[in-house]
Amino acid sequence: MTSNNVTEAESVKATEPDPAKRVDDQLIDELVGRAQAEGLQLTGEGGLLQQLTKWLLESALEGEITDRLGYDKHDPAGKNGGNSRNGTRAKTVLTDVGPVEIAVPRDREGSFEPKIVKKRQKRLPGVDEMVISLSAKGLTTGEVQAQVADPEGGERAVITLDGKYLPTKPF
Repeated sequence: MTSNNVTEAESVKATEPDPAKRVDDQLIDELVGRAQAEGLQLTGEGGLLQQLTKWLLESALEGEITDRLGYDKHDPAGKNGGNSRNGTRAKTVLTDVGPVEIAVPRDREGSFEPKIVKKRQKRLPGVDEMVISLSAKGLTTGEVQAQVADPEGGERAVITLDGKYLPTKPF
């Protein structure tokens, strides 16, 4: 026979804060503390949100070209393998946190078509919410998977903390 009574252990557990929430709060406190210590504004030109946006977008783009070429940057497997990396080009995208200059990777064949920031795309709506959310969540794979999406096509990309990129596909 089961009881509908809540045990004392279950009651205590229900009142404890969620461990993920504690990590989120700690990460946010750390980011804000570092910004204040370095005299960095949270918003505005050169602010923390712009820097996080730049880092996130460039990491995603690097992951995309790694997936496209089939090898990591500086990996000997890419030598004499046909198409390879060919540096980057600067691009300024307009986000909700202001203009952000990013380095978009190129390939020798010119066939690399980024999904996160498409060719000729200038405006990235909703990126600031994504950056805040990913930063607060610690950028784990599952959370990135839930957040990083192409706003127009609905495709999602999965990026891991170690820089690996899983193929873009609809969820």
